[in-house]
Amino acid sequence: MFSIRRLLQRCWTVSYKPNPANRQFEETASTQTRDGFEIRVAVPDAGMVRAFFGVPLARRGIQPVWIRITNQTDHAWRLQCIAVDPNYFSPLEAAARNHFSDVKRLLGFGLLAWVYLPVILLLMGKLFAVRKANRRMDAYFQQHAFHLRPVPAGGTQAGFVFTNRTEGTKRVPIRLLGTEGIRDFEFSIPIPGLDTDHLRRELKDRGLDNDGPELSRAEFREHLENTPPATTDHRGKRLGDPLNLVIVGDFATILGAFGARWDETEVISLVSCWKTFRAFLTGAEYRYSPVSPLYLFQRSQDFALQRIRDSINQRLHLRLWNSGIRYAGKPVWIGQASRDIGVRFTWRTWNLTTHRIDADVDEARDYVLEDLINAGRVQLAGYVPGVGSCEPCLPRRNLTGDPYFTDGQRAVVILSETTATPTLLDLMK
Repeated sequence: MFSIRRLLQRCWTVSYKPNPANRQFEETASTQTRDGFEIRVAVPDAGMVRAFFGVPLARRGIQPVWIRITNQTDHAWRLQCIAVDPNYFSPLEAAARNHFSDVKRLLGFGLLAWVYLPVILLLMGKLFAVRKANRRMDAYFQQHAFHLRPVPAGGTQAGFVFTNRTEGTKRVPIRLLGTEGIRDFEFSIPIPGLDTDHLRRELKDRGLDNDGPELSRAEFREHLENTPPATTDHRGKRLGDPLNLVIVGDFATILGAFGARWDETEVISLVSCWKTFRAFLTGAEYRYSPVSPLYLFQRSQDFALQRIRDSINQRLHLRLWNSGIRYAGKPVWIGQASRDIGVRFTWRTWNLTTHRIDADVDEARDYVLEDLINAGRVQLAGYVPGVGSCEPCLPRRNLTGDPYFTDGQRAVVILSETTATPTLLDLMK
């Protein structure tokens, strides 16, 4: 009898069971208090999202971000959701992507639904249940969304913004608009699941992000001029790609400055190699494809970022090493930027293939600088001597034999924690 009852329930009903009481994500929220605001931000993992909303949003590429704004000022302020994610989903759009399908429910009855008239009556009841469940889902998503209306003076508003899914570290820019101007906050929320270089190295636990001697401007310039000109192989015997970039800023500031435009990279493993191989065969996008290790200070890069096009064969990537010194109160990172423009055969790698880099490595270096300036995150920028110049007719070669030419300069960027107008100067003087 029990099995028959369950069968009838399955035929007539559709189960949509969100759990609004499951708010574990609030315990992991990050908080910033400034200028009369208390901002709390949390990015629940896929399991928490499924429990709270009752459907697997991650499978549809949706990542809800929970935001609570407490306005302790004397004026109303409005959250600019487009700053959180320019391509965010509206609540009803996010719900529609997760709706139960009428067609799937029809097929679930099999051929009997098309042969026996009594079963068609059950089918009609099932379709009614599907639409009822979808209406409940719409209402639930709207109820728990962050609504586009001003947060009144002395008031609090909380809810979800339905963003596009990212892995690794989720950058959440919060911009508030009001009659008094604009207030910007920025959060970097770690998302479990992506195996990256910096998680392996535990940068913060080892003090690489904070410790080190503070240098004066003259000492800083001298240190940069004595920094090795290029990366090496793991033995430190052969020179590779030039070290053409220096970034001054905390780890979280760097991630925030590069924002959603750049992605972290996974470490090389069987899983990431399979993802890369599959993306290579299908021409699909793999945003977190690993980059090969290059070496400085007798270790591979502390972390890497990349900005890809439509496939993994074309991307701009940036490797960074903490130098162990500080300038202007912030850690100094030595970087290598280059642009992949294709794939070629080589005997110098275990998998017999390698990315072919754009020989004009200065273009990649200056692209990174211009990207940061465009994002409004550069406080100060200039150039110092680096690897030394070489002409296109007499190029140098990296570890896999790709030629490159350069003016020999190394860009130096001091990041701002908030938006700023950059000062460009000649650090060589």
